[in-house]
Amino acid sequence: MSTVSRPAELTGDYVFDTARTRIAFVARHTLSTRVRGRFEEFTGGAHLDGDRPSQSRAWLTIRATSIRTGNRQRDKLLRGKFLDVDGHPTLTFTSTRVVPVDEARYQVTGDLDVRGVSRPVTLDAVLTGSESDARGDLRVAFRGGATIDREDWGVNWNASTTLMIAPKVLLEFDVTATREAPCAS
Repeated sequence: MSTVSRPAELTGDYVFDTARTRIAFVARHTLSTRVRGRFEEFTGGAHLDGDRPSQSRAWLTIRATSIRTGNRQRDKLLRGKFLDVDGHPTLTFTSTRVVPVDEARYQVTGDLDVRGVSRPVTLDAVLTGSESDARGDLRVAFRGGATIDREDWGVNWNASTTLMIAPKVLLEFDVTATREAPCAS
């Protein structure tokens, strides 16, 4: 495997490698304990422009029923009362702006849609690596996240929920994406 070192070499369209990507969250519960969870079913991709990072974009669609916290009862409650998966089967993120902070760090702003409510979110993203694999496919890896207030999207069960679960939720991602081969003319 070879490491890619120049940003221009990263330009292209990418598909998230779902086997190597983690989309997760952390919420504070009563007594300051943390509940960690993840989404197991999603699709996503990106267009990276190594010469003009501001022209890059990313998108993600998550199947809401794929939420997992390691507790079946809690997962059922999250699917029903919090995410309303019957009425809103997906969560989506579509970037609207990419701002480079330095050669490896970016602020990615986009629309996060949860329960039919769309609000802007800015994700901090760090390019953690890029390399060509044994087949010559280029892979890139990013990690990052953002802290959101779940109540902004109506993700709340009842008034006492805020007493048990903090409204701030940390969204985390570790993404590996593979560059798609260009179409033959």
